[in-house]
Amino acid sequence: MKSVVHVNILGQQYAIRSTVEPEAVEKVAAFVNDKITEISSTSRTVDSHQAIVLAFLNVAGEYLQEKEANRKYGEKLKQLLERLDGAG
Repeated sequence: MKSVVHVNILGQQYAIRSTVEPEAVEKVAAFVNDKITEISSTSRTVDSHQAIVLAFLNVAGEYLQEKEANRKYGEKLKQLLERLDGAG
């Protein structure tokens, strides 16, 4: 069942409708807010739109790196399982 969770990002209130547990939605919102705040404080970007785009690019880059690492681990695990099956 969908519930509405109110979160604050960059001082702006958002009502998020989701089937996910409210605590999880709040955790994601806090992560997003922290990333945007981090970018805003470490760059000379004053415009919040630019800070949001830069934060999203950083998160997307991290996501893609993790996705690639997981793919490589999956391949390695498959190889190891094949070797185990061949040894038996």
